[in-house]
Amino acid sequence: MKRKINIFSELYGVYYRTVAKILDKSEIAESDIYSAVSEEAFADSALFIPQKLTSDWGLLKPCGEKKYESALKHKPVSVVTELQRRWLKAQLADPKFRLFLDEQVCEKLEEKLENVKPLYNSTIFRSADVFADGDPFTDESYIKNFRAVLNAISSKEVLDIEFMSGRNERKRGHFLPLKLEYSRKNDKFRVYCAAYRERHWSNGLINVGRIISAVSTSHKADCGMDMEEYFSERRCSEPVTVKVTTERNGVERFMMEFAAYEKYTERDLETGVCTVKLWYDKSDETELLIRLLSFGPIIEIKSPQSFRRLAAERVRRQHELLNEKQE
Repeated sequence: MKRKINIFSELYGVYYRTVAKILDKSEIAESDIYSAVSEEAFADSALFIPQKLTSDWGLLKPCGEKKYESALKHKPVSVVTELQRRWLKAQLADPKFRLFLDEQVCEKLEEKLENVKPLYNSTIFRSADVFADGDPFTDESYIKNFRAVLNAISSKEVLDIEFMSGRNERKRGHFLPLKLEYSRKNDKFRVYCAAYRERHWSNGLINVGRIISAVSTSHKADCGMDMEEYFSERRCSEPVTVKVTTERNGVERFMMEFAAYEKYTERDLETGVCTVKLWYDKSDETELLIRLLSFGPIIEIKSPQSFRRLAAERVRRQHELLNEKQE
């Protein structure tokens, strides 16, 4: 009788994925095995996975000098569980999710999942503090422009983009899309671009919903744009330092609200009060200010002084408007 050996305790664990990637190749060099393990698994995994593959587990057998081939008759298969199918069916109901897939893929998925019950219904969610004028995710023109931008990011292709500016002015130019970003609060996508102006590249930011047309120029750009350098230019020179109290679960709500921000946090173990430094895109200063003020008295903006003055001025204007309404 053959004895079944359970090598992996989790079908979709990191070890399973790493080994599956290695065994997917018909032939692999020893150096490539170590590279795959280093890239896919944990820091210390290279100490035992390569040896296990070639000895204890017997999944790789020598086929030359420092070369191995899979001992399996068939390549590893990724099994889709019922839970995953239900989750995917629920995701298909989200128009934002469908933006990243072409129509043929969406149709095939719907066909395969026809008799699957969604894991959840989107109507069960209620979002607070979200603007009502989000992007038209189901509009055909919007979908076309979004996918043109998405494809250009992957192919590093320059687009001829015509759009409406924040001042409602019609503009057009050549742009190299670099990164898409979604704002949950605004319910909008925007694209970071390298804009070609006057024989040099500069950074730019366009709301996808404001794009009128995005046409391929068939030109692959090599502008030497370093992504880290690009975003460091947009980064604030000094972070906003905020003191957050524990009142009304203030710390937990604050951390959730600003989860996507680069930050440094210190916590007073006795009081639970946190001091947080937030780094942000300079073009997002007004949005960040509004989001911080929405927390009311549970936070205090400590620095920089210029940001404190902006916050004080905004609160003063709100107070004046409130008094005018009451009169």
